[in-house]
Amino acid sequence: MEIQQDISLKKYNTFGIDAKAKFFCEINSIDALKKALALKGYPNLFVLGGGSNMLITKDLENLVLHINLKGIEVVSENNDEVVIKVNAGENWHNMVLWTLDHNYGGLENLSLIPGNTGTAPIQNIGAYGVELKDTFVSCEAMEIGTQKLKTFTKEECQFGYRDSYFKNEGLGKYIITSVSFKLTKRKHTLHVGYGAIVSELQNSGITEPSIGDVSNAVISIRKSKLPDPKELGNSGSFFKNPVVNRQQFENFTKLYPNAPYYKISENEFKIPAGWLIEQCGFKGKRFGDAGVHKNQALVLVNYGNATGAEIIELAEKIMESVAQRFGISIVPEVNIIK
Repeated sequence: MEIQQDISLKKYNTFGIDAKAKFFCEINSIDALKKALALKGYPNLFVLGGGSNMLITKDLENLVLHINLKGIEVVSENNDEVVIKVNAGENWHNMVLWTLDHNYGGLENLSLIPGNTGTAPIQNIGAYGVELKDTFVSCEAMEIGTQKLKTFTKEECQFGYRDSYFKNEGLGKYIITSVSFKLTKRKHTLHVGYGAIVSELQNSGITEPSIGDVSNAVISIRKSKLPDPKELGNSGSFFKNPVVNRQQFENFTKLYPNAPYYKISENEFKIPAGWLIEQCGFKGKRFGDAGVHKNQALVLVNYGNATGAEIIELAEKIMESVAQRFGISIVPEVNIIK
C-alpha cells in the first residue's frame, strides 16, 4: 500500500476534471483497505470508485482511496437461477458483458452504464425500465470507523429512485466492497417496453430477442444519444427525471399536452428532464468548455478544459430556467464534490 502525493484525478473521473488529490492510495485488497482506514495523521477520506457519477469542483485535500477490488464469483446456483458476487472495482459494463457471456439474465438493460460495480448500489442505477435493486441480493461494506465488514440486505439498503441508504443515513460511514446479484439462467424475463428498445430490435429484424439482443439494442441506443466519456468528458445523465403528483401532472399536461411522461403510480408521474431542458433551449449549447450535449439535453459535457465550477454554473442556469418556465424542480443526479 503506497500513499502518493499531488496526483491528478483527470483520468479517474469521467468528466475529465483536472483536479488534484493531495494524497492518493490505490486499494487492491480488503486488507489494504483496512490498513488505509486505520492510518492516522491524514485529512478526511475521499472514496473514489469509477468516478462516473461525480463532479469534482476543486482540488481535494483529502486522502483519496481508489477502490480497485477485482473478481467475480458464483456463490450459488440451481437449474433456474444463479447468485454472483462482484467485487467493487469491477467495471460495471464489463461485468454485465460477463453475465451475458454466461447467459445470465437480468442486467442486460443496464448495459454500457459507466462506472464501477461498488458504487452502483449507492445510486440504485437504472435504465430502460430496470433498476439495480431488481436483481440485487446484498452487498458487503466496510465500516470506516471500525474497519469491520457488514452485509446489507436489499431492505437495509433502502433503495429509492436513484437513492439508497448510502446516500442518506449511511453517507460517509461505509465503503462497499462487493455486490451480489440473483440472475436467471433460463426463462429470462425481457424488459423491452421502455424507450426505443422495441424499435431498435425491429430495425435489426429481431422478433424473438435474446438477452444479448436486448443488451445490443441498449448499447446502440445509448451510443446514439450519449457521448463516450473517453472522447468527451461527461457523467451520463446529470439530472434526475422529476416525479410529480397527479395535480401537478394534470396542470402540466393541460399546458403541454404533447409532453412525454411515464406513469409510476396513480399519483406519481415522471417527466423526462431532458425534454424540459430541451424546451428551454439548452440542447447543444456551449458555454466556453462546458456545454449540453447535442443529442441528449440531460447530459452536460466537458469539451476539454472546463472546471467543475463552470459545469455547476451551467447546471444552475438550467435548473433555474426549467423552474421558471414549467414550475418543476430538477435536481442533479450526479454527486457534486465541493
